[in-house]
Amino acid sequence: MKINKIREMSSPELEKEIIELKSELFKLRFSLATNGLDNPMKIKEVKKDIARIKTILKQRELKEENS
Repeated sequence: MKINKIREMSSPELEKEIIELKSELFKLRFSLATNGLDNPMKIKEVKKDIARIKTILKQRELKEENS
């Protein structure tokens, strides 16, 4: 997911997206442990997306506190 797309989303949408990504990460890890994945790099991509979203949420939170 691109950072520009993340910035355009509202905070509730981002929180919802984090929940979806965490469940996807769980499924990927489970699949890796049981029968292997076609693309193990997908786990890394999902983790980075979660981190990007959390960063944007934190930036917004700090911006509101300073305002």
